[in-house]
Amino acid sequence: MSQTEPPNARARMAEGALRWTPDPTALDAPVTETENVYLIGHFGLAEVPAEGWALRVDGMVDRPLRLTLDELRALPAVTVTAVLECYGSPLRPDEPVRRAANVTWRGVPVRDLLTMAGADAGADSLWARGLDFGRFGDWEDLDYLKDVPLAVVVERGLVAYEMNGAPLTPGHGFPARLFVPGYFGTNNVKWLDGLTVATGRPVHLFTTRLYQRERPGSIEPAPVRDIDVNSLVTGHAEAGGKLTVYGWAWGSAPVTRVEIGVGDRWLPAAVNAREPGRFDWQRFTVDLDLATLPPGERLVTARATDALGATQPLAKARNQAHTVTLPGWSAS
Repeated sequence: MSQTEPPNARARMAEGALRWTPDPTALDAPVTETENVYLIGHFGLAEVPAEGWALRVDGMVDRPLRLTLDELRALPAVTVTAVLECYGSPLRPDEPVRRAANVTWRGVPVRDLLTMAGADAGADSLWARGLDFGRFGDWEDLDYLKDVPLAVVVERGLVAYEMNGAPLTPGHGFPARLFVPGYFGTNNVKWLDGLTVATGRPVHLFTTRLYQRERPGSIEPAPVRDIDVNSLVTGHAEAGGKLTVYGWAWGSAPVTRVEIGVGDRWLPAAVNAREPGRFDWQRFTVDLDLATLPPGERLVTARATDALGATQPLAKARNQAHTVTLPGWSAS
């Protein structure tokens, strides 16, 4: 591992913020095709060449590291399939954006990197800094910084350099990004510059000012981390007097129930179980008897509940229940 390379240069940035969200019907595959994974950049998309890039691991460590992309890829790696979800704009936290995908990631476990670096046992936080920079809202000359609890990232975090069997695209964080299964995308820092082992939280726009939400019974806001329970209707089919509605449900906790609302009724859907320790999305399906449906009814709503008892709100929430308008049907 090289120890003498100069620091990474700032990335070349495309102009302005970027937000692209695919139509839900494009998300029906168990693993989302890379071209259908949403794109978002607070400052636009960064372009970081592999040549000259190196991952820095520093802070409360005995042996600071700088790993080139080739050195990173030469380390033992793991493959994980898990949901990537955008929290949405921190300036409009109740706006449902429905940016989600289920992606197969490959990379080096963070715990292995921290072992190599000799992380201090007294540390409790990992700060991840990206190479992207620019203007966000009324704030200028920003970089991107997030902090995650050290225990969580040691348990399941990785520095990913592949998605769906190919190198990360520039829009998805090439050369490498942090990925913590079960955490919102805001924590999964793209265009990764370095990881700093620390105690406490850094004061930064994207750590302690934005991406915060109220906690029941507390006056202190909590950072946006664990993915909310959510669902998405991705398709339907009509045959043999039945209307089959299907889609995906997910969250940091396993989804245990999905209900489908039609008219004034809520009907239970079948939900595939999630294996312990995984954070991928779960298939739901329901067969509706056309003869019992209100003639001309077109609205169908999916609402998921997780193992902790959290249920999607019906309105005014970023993860509000997903309602779609289907082609008309009749009872004939």
